[in-house]
Amino acid sequence: MKVEFAPINIPLKRRIQTVAVLQWIFSFLLLAEFCCGFFVILILGNFWFLAVLYLLWLYLDWGTPCAGGRRSHWVRNWTVWKYFREYFPIHLIKTSELNPNHNYLLGFHPHGVLVAGAFGNFCTDPPFKNLFPGLTPYLHIMPIWFGCPFFREYVMSAGMVSASKESVSHVLSNEGGGHASVIVIGGAEESLNAHPGSLTLNILKRKGFIKMALKHGAHLVPVFSFGENELFKQVANPKGSWLRNVQEKLQKIMGFALPLFHARGVFQYSFGFIPYRQPIHTVVGSPIPVKKNLNPTTEEIDQLHALYLQKLKKLFEEHKSNYGIPAHKSLIFE
Repeated sequence: MKVEFAPINIPLKRRIQTVAVLQWIFSFLLLAEFCCGFFVILILGNFWFLAVLYLLWLYLDWGTPCAGGRRSHWVRNWTVWKYFREYFPIHLIKTSELNPNHNYLLGFHPHGVLVAGAFGNFCTDPPFKNLFPGLTPYLHIMPIWFGCPFFREYVMSAGMVSASKESVSHVLSNEGGGHASVIVIGGAEESLNAHPGSLTLNILKRKGFIKMALKHGAHLVPVFSFGENELFKQVANPKGSWLRNVQEKLQKIMGFALPLFHARGVFQYSFGFIPYRQPIHTVVGSPIPVKKNLNPTTEEIDQLHALYLQKLKKLFEEHKSNYGIPAHKSLIFE
């Protein structure tokens, strides 16, 4: 394999953007493990009493990720996130007004490998805040991450909360509106389909978010992030292959998927774990009004689910030509 090295005379700003993305990759892939390791060192070392105090704090604070979290506007406004967004770059596209007097459930598609668009647009300021004043976004992630010492504090500071039913219900129960639950509908399973050019979404059997929207009268908003699947390459894992079977079994056991991905490095463009510089355009669609129904029937859930798929497909078709998607390509629902 021929290695393509980065030019020496790259502008300083681009270097800073690369470093910003590098720290995000570290945070996403290794920070939780590092925090757990540090906690073990505290327990086994001379500062065990600090670990005991933190365990007490963890016990008292255990329910916070399901009760709106604990966001920090200071963390969300770190300068490093500005350079992170500029690296790709990441753009948030508004197609319709979202009245802050309502609560919303935003369905984010596709998952991609590391959900860069969701993080850049909903966990950092000011993209969402500027376009949708009066609305507070909450990105729901797997509950397992909130069991990691110290790491849980970091992700909550960015506005992330648990993806449990209790957590989604808490966000959507806000009287007077102004809350927006952001759920990556395809989940970890969909990351295994995140190959460049892939338009396959795991959504046909995912109806829990529809039921939650009905129970709380939260308006549904389809969101499609163009470019999300172009950031990394994956080792070929077609359905039925031994690799895909292993990945799916591990995903069922651990709760999260393990896509074998690669992209570029810091000083060369041939191999590494830093995403490619590919633009991400996250398009927020028009809201689908939902009337509150505490006990929706299966038929009512199916009807709203079908309408959501229709609106999602329409959103994609209306905007695909703007972002390099060939006219003959369409979304594939599984």
